[in-house]
Amino acid sequence: MLKIPMSPSASALLRALIERAGVPRDRILLMGIRSADWQSLTFIGERHEIQLRIPGAGSGPIAERLCADLADAEFEVPGAIVVDIAVSDGPRCQADGAVLIDIEALTIEE
Repeated sequence: MLKIPMSPSASALLRALIERAGVPRDRILLMGIRSADWQSLTFIGERHEIQLRIPGAGSGPIAERLCADLADAEFEVPGAIVVDIAVSDGPRCQADGAVLIDIEALTIEE
């Protein structure tokens, strides 16, 4: 099993995204994740880039649920607040029926 190091905020955000899709955890594959420290004059946080793959039959409706009104969604991320989240690319349908989605988010410390 491949272990991808990620910050607690990134890990919690990924779990919340999978929960939002309403499918078992093994139905959405993490293809990549990158987090970078971020700060303004008044806030400290992280910027996240997450690449997801939803394989197989039924991937389209799952992607739709995950992406629907994403910018207005509220997420439980312990110790952080998701202040900005959006689909940066996708959903993109692949020849094998899978769907790829790239998501960008900004979390700030509470």
